[in-house]
Amino acid sequence: MPILRRTCSLAVKLLPVLMLSFSNAQANDNLNIDNPIVPQAADPFIYRDASTGCYNMIATAPKFDYLAIRQACELNDLKIAVPKIIWRKNATGPMSDTIWAPELHRIDNVWYIYFAAGIANQPGNIRMYVLSNPNPDPTQGNWKAEGRIKTPWDSFSLDATTFAHNGKRYLIWAQQDQARSYNSALWIAEMDSPTSITGPVVKLSEPALDWEIQGYKVNEGPAVIEHNGRVFVTYSASATDERYAMGLLWADPDSNLLDAKSWHKNPTPVFTTNATVGRYGPGHNSFVLAEDGKTNLMIYHARNYKDLRGNPLTDPNRHARARALYWDANGFPVFHQEQGD
Repeated sequence: MPILRRTCSLAVKLLPVLMLSFSNAQANDNLNIDNPIVPQAADPFIYRDASTGCYNMIATAPKFDYLAIRQACELNDLKIAVPKIIWRKNATGPMSDTIWAPELHRIDNVWYIYFAAGIANQPGNIRMYVLSNPNPDPTQGNWKAEGRIKTPWDSFSLDATTFAHNGKRYLIWAQQDQARSYNSALWIAEMDSPTSITGPVVKLSEPALDWEIQGYKVNEGPAVIEHNGRVFVTYSASATDERYAMGLLWADPDSNLLDAKSWHKNPTPVFTTNATVGRYGPGHNSFVLAEDGKTNLMIYHARNYKDLRGNPLTDPNRHARARALYWDANGFPVFHQEQGD
């Protein structure tokens, strides 16, 4: 597998998102979403089978020790679906601790799970790994460990996500810089296989804004959605308590995604804690279509209280939630920060 040899540290251009009038601001009630869709399911990711409309959901387990998939053909049934454990952490060595933020993708008729994992008794030694499974049903067959996703420098890295655009496949992930000046920034590279990257690495965003450095200096949890040719990336920042919040990056149609100048960054968060509606620390989202096959949904986690039971990692009550995502007249996402679920 080729390993990248050069990096790019071009600055991200800061531009405001113009949230203009929108005509389709129905509440989640119109979609009959029963939140939370799954309790104690942080970092939720849902894959929708386009042929059947059914859902496969994966998320961080409360004790960070296994990977499990829930299946249902209605979003509200995911909470009653029996999770199928498809892989458990190793006893020792790589992938033996801190199993975080899995994503389930179907690429060339093979299932892949991208996730972060640590080494037992080595706190903070988090890296990115991949499992694969050729079975048509991701809850069946054998999951093979494909190993670690290698990047040009060895440091804390997690939250890999992949997407295809204009005939190329890309990986976006969170990783600490070589100078260790922050916890993690967001990086992008082209993929030469579903398990490896090639070519230049480009920095999309680093934690520099005030709302991104509350408690910790963090940019993580990227999620990609395209609309009218424009590529949007949501991400999460700051400590994973009530200060956790979501930001937005975007690249215009037909721009070079491996040119840092192509990427714009909203200077303020787009989705945050709202005590009025009982939402605390929302973040680490993904996107999926609703059962109608047309409406975009944002899947994310949040707590319904501020005061933690322990610390952000030992408190398991980051529940998976869903809400409709709409688009304004300029083709930008509207998150309805003021609305509850």
